This record gives sequence, C-alpha cells and structure tokens, in this order.
Amino acid sequence: MLALSAALLVASAIQSATATIRFGCSQLVTQRFDPLVTPGIVSPHVHQIVGGNAFNLTMDPNEDYSKTATCTTCRFKEDKSNYWTAVLYFKHANGSYMRVPQKPNDQVGSTNGGMTVYYIAGYPPFQKVTAFKKGFRMIVGDPMIRTKAAPQRNSVESYAISFRCWDDPRGNSNNSPPGGGQDTAALPTKFCNGGIRSNIIFPTCWDGTSTDPEDHTSHMRYQTGTVDPGMGIIWQQGTCPSTHPVRTPTVIYEIAWDTAPFKSVWPKDGSQPLVMSMGDPTGYGQHGDYVFGWEGDSLQRAMDTCKDQFGTPEACRELTVLSDAEMNKCTQKPQVNERVEGEYLPALPGCNPVQNGPNPATMPANCGGSQPTATATSSTTVVQPTPTTSSTTVLVPQPTPQGPAIPKYGQCGGNGWTGSTTCVAGSTCTKLNDWYSQCT
Repeated sequence: MLALSAALLVASAIQSATATIRFGCSQLVTQRFDPLVTPGIVSPHVHQIVGGNAFNLTMDPNEDYSKTATCTTCRFKEDKSNYWTAVLYFKHANGSYMRVPQKPNDQVGSTNGGMTVYYIAGYPPFQKVTAFKKGFRMIVGDPMIRTKAAPQRNSVESYAISFRCWDDPRGNSNNSPPGGGQDTAALPTKFCNGGIRSNIIFPTCWDGTSTDPEDHTSHMRYQTGTVDPGMGIIWQQGTCPSTHPVRTPTVIYEIAWDTAPFKSVWPKDGSQPLVMSMGDPTGYGQHGDYVFGWEGDSLQRAMDTCKDQFGTPEACRELTVLSDAEMNKCTQKPQVNERVEGEYLPALPGCNPVQNGPNPATMPANCGGSQPTATATSSTTVVQPTPTTSSTTVLVPQPTPQGPAIPKYGQCGGNGWTGSTTCVAGSTCTKLNDWYSQCT
C-alpha cells in the first residue's frame, strides 16, 4: 500500500480526481481448477482463488455470478467476481514441496490469506472509464515461459508482471508503485525478510465488443506510450490503441507470500528454492485470471464516484463494506481429490516437473498417474474456515499402468508437446488452448 501511496502523493491534488478502490480478499479455495483455460476438467496446476462462492469448474459465461453467489471473500459485498493465480511452493533440500502461505497485505485488514485487488481509472485524470459487463473475463501472463526480456520504457506490457522482495513491507523496499523501482520480472534470488509480493497488472484497453474471446486475451490491450520506471504503469499517460479504444478500470492483483516460515531451511549456497505450481522456478510464468461478477452497475458507480486517493474501502460510500469475519467465513471445500497444501509433498500436484528454461516448458508424455476427478457443479455453501493443515484432507490419486494411450484428463497435445496424442478408449483429445490439449 505504501508503494501506491507514495505515487499518489506526488500529485495528490490531480489524482484525487481519479477513481481508485483497493481492497483485500481472503482465500476461497486452493485447488487445480482453471475454468478459463481448462473448463470442465481438472487444471494441470494448482491455483489459489478468491471472490464469490459461485466459482466452479466450468464458469458458464451466460450465468450471472453476482446473483448465484451467496457470499464473497472480498471486502465489498457487491463484488462476486473471481480472481485467481498460480501458487508458490518451497522446495526443500530433500526434494519435497510445501505451499508458501499467503498473508494479509498492508492495510487490508485481517484477511485469511488471499490477495489485494485494485480497480484504478488511471491517467489522464478526470477521464471516465467503462466498467466490465456480465460475462467478461480475461487472462494475463503465460505459464509456459521461462525467460523474459528486461522491461523496456516503450513497452507498457513489460512492466505488468513482477515480484517485490520485501525487507520490510512498511519500509524502503516498498516505496515504489507495483512494477516500478526494484521490482523484478523473476523471483527474487535471496531470502526476503518481509516476504515476497507478486504484482499482476491487467491491460486496460478494451475492443468494446467481445467480453470473452477464445484466447481470453485478444479483446484487451495495454495502453501505448513511454513508461516512467519510477511511477510504473499505474499512472502512465498513454492512450489506448485504435483497435481497442474503450478505457476500462486497471485491475491489479497483489499477493503477499509469507516466506518467513522457511528461513531456517533456506539454502545456504545461494540457490533459489521457490517454484510456482506449474513447475516454474523462474517466476516468468506468473499469470492471473479474472471473471467479472459485480452486482448491477455497482462497479461503474464506484468508478464514477469513489475518488479517495488511497482507495480506502470505507471511503467508497457507493458500496457495502464487509467485516473480516464475513469475508473469512466464505469458503469452498476443495473438489479435487488430492492434497495440495498443509504438509510437505513428494511432488508438485499434477504433472509439473521443475523446468528451468530458457526454452518454454512442456508437459512430459507420461505423468505416472491418472488425473483425479472433480465435481463440475458450483458450490454455494458457506462453511467455517479451517486451518490450512486440515482443509484439504483427501485421498492420494492412484497410479495407472504406463502405455502409449493417454488416460482420461491427461495431456495429449499443445505447443511443445512431444508425447502421445492418443487417448484411452472412450476419451478424445480436445484442444483447450494453444498450450494444452486434454483427453476428455
């Protein structure tokens, strides 16, 4: 928060005319669901999800999730959207993996893990932005990449996804906007005393017609122009390209990873022990998914009227503020039959061997086991939060015999795929995106 506050104070008189809301969201569930990339089937890797409890395996774009959700893990009652990212794991010297917990970001309350979300109108000031519509969704980032060029001042997108190494979340290591200052595109290479913060900034220019193209990305673009590294892209004074002329709110995720529990077992040889859930030890494959779910015109009203320069929820009187207890009690039980957190695991969930790059990651031909099944219905039951160590007690998936035919829910194609494209009897190889085809 101090990072954004510092940027805002530079020109507070002008920027107070720019709409900003900033709020915490507690954890809804952690599991291998990704209904945008792999709708209806188990995802290749683990995600942490926040937002409305109508989140499910398919997320039909025709459904109004602001009405079907009965609660939300986010600060505003009107926001039943869903926000999700990959998960960070610590790799022990013995080769086992432990999920890195999340902690509340600065000045968001006592949320149970989760993340911080921003909606910002940005520059130039006084502009009107157009809120997203029912059925809108988008993705940013590529989970398969393992290298990335350094940020370029003439490329807004190159500043969009980064990490911050906190010496102290309220100290000098947090005195720049997300993506600016000392933030890096790769995971930090040292132990960070205050933890690590992920910064994920979505594009803000919409084509004005499509709410969800097949690739979930082509309807959105970043603004053009030059970036001031000291200010990042939040207040960058660029314009939208003519192909995507409609300015929307800038959506930002900040995830605070609590690395403190691993200090005593952190490698002494200078090696980097963190790996993202898709087998990415570089961090370049960090990505985020967004499904709109605000009630009625509530987001548009907030963007039109909530001008508090720090985005404080209580200052936005157009919206209903929930308590920490109300947010934290909105949870879902995992629906994938496997353990993903709370103890050291022998391997990353799914089929995700660590791949350092620099070539893009590929999925191995034989994963040594079948994919667990999941329930493809939405869950709207509010359950009391339970400790991480007991919230995902499940059975370990049973292995299947090796062979040329890919089992149901296994990968059978995609960019870089070198394994079999033949599925077991009763299953067909279905293309889900350019990087992943699955036997369904």
